[in-house]
Amino acid sequence: QVQLVESGGGLVQPGGSLRLSCAASGSIFSVYHMGWYRQAPVKQRELVGTLTSSGSTYYADSVKGRFTISRDNAKNMVYLQMNSLKPEDTAVYYCNAVLVLTGRREPGNYWGQGTQVTVSS
Repeated sequence: QVQLVESGGGLVQPGGSLRLSCAASGSIFSVYHMGWYRQAPVKQRELVGTLTSSGSTYYADSVKGRFTISRDNAKNMVYLQMNSLKPEDTAVYYCNAVLVLTGRREPGNYWGQGTQVTVSS
């Protein structure tokens, strides 16, 4: 199977920065997309940004210009650099990967356990 493990969350003051990391491990044949979602209290989970294997990126309007996604394809890792953080960025951030397992034909959608990001003074 596959495990996605996030790290790097925590408490930061408004205007500060954090870098989240996510490592995918297991019997992975190929990775299509890796990215990040977030869910704030009493809100639905929303897409923050995603990065395809070809290098195309997508960012939610609310984070454009502040957040940057990058990948290390050799290590099956994805990162989220978050700058100029605002209180409204407070949420649990989830790593997401669309990938194909060894021996399978169809891709599956996988999630990490989430890491808390709190932006507060």
